[in-house]
Amino acid sequence: MARRRHQRGSLLTRVIKPSDGSPSRTVWVGRWREDEIVDGRARRVRRSEVLGEKKEGDLPTRALARRRLEERLAVVNDPSYRARPSSTFAEFAKRWEALVAIQHKPSTQVNLRSHLRRYITPFFGRTAVRDVRPDTVQQFVSTIKAGPKTVRNIYVTLQMMWKSARAWQYVAHDALDGVVLPKRRTPRRFFFTQDEVTRILANAEEPYRTFYWLAAELGLRAGEICGLRLEDLDLEVGVVHVRQSAWRGKLQEPKTPNATRSLAVSPNLVEHLRRFIEKWRPNASGLLFASRNETPFDQNLLVKRKLRPLLERLNIQRCGLHAFRHFSAWTGSIRR
Repeated sequence: MARRRHQRGSLLTRVIKPSDGSPSRTVWVGRWREDEIVDGRARRVRRSEVLGEKKEGDLPTRALARRRLEERLAVVNDPSYRARPSSTFAEFAKRWEALVAIQHKPSTQVNLRSHLRRYITPFFGRTAVRDVRPDTVQQFVSTIKAGPKTVRNIYVTLQMMWKSARAWQYVAHDALDGVVLPKRRTPRRFFFTQDEVTRILANAEEPYRTFYWLAAELGLRAGEICGLRLEDLDLEVGVVHVRQSAWRGKLQEPKTPNATRSLAVSPNLVEHLRRFIEKWRPNASGLLFASRNETPFDQNLLVKRKLRPLLERLNIQRCGLHAFRHFSAWTGSIRR
């Protein structure tokens, strides 16, 4: 359905009396007509929106309020404007999850679904997608009870969703424009000391000792070690090739394109790997570390069942496998 004519809309003021007893506010309200598609049928509906407050620093005059309304109507008055689908955010989120979220790696899908179900859908669920505005998103950000990094990750998920909403023509405006996010904190990263790594390797049983050694020397991610195959070891030249990773017992692509790489191995680790391979038990996928079912190690179970009990016995701070990666980065910076 194309637009029938150029719209100027109507402009009026409204007094808002807060229920908490705070002073009344006078706001400018814009009204216009807009086309939407509901159940496959186009219809023309009336819209209204608070444009701003009638006060200095916002919209003190009718002329300024009119200008803001014209900016809002620019989309409707554009010659290329067509009716847009009408949907609540919950309905759109369900469609986005089914069509877009599943395109990502399994580990990413888990995070996306968690953001949707714990934060995004409960807040925006009943709101129409077209009614989500920057101030709505800012309010959402301010209500998230989580650290700055988590807030930013949730915001990135919302960004991805809004990109799809615009591509699918649910909306034409940018609801994320000007949204302020909490400042990043620089966390104190824990890493093992040289003495702690030595003690861990001396007391760990195989194959976990080899696993920890690879993590500490090469700084590999736990999932990358879980995905290593025998063919990824070139012990003649002393190199380990990272070509895949594993997550929750399933193989997948490395975390980023740059994660596919080759790393030099020390002579001591080369000799250790040679001895390790002599006792290595073959499996269908050729994995260096495989469960009894011949699936990749699950790094979460490894931490829970093996690493943390060992750290407790050695009186070393409780942590995860990433402490080996931080140790590798720390020792590398010292060598430089």
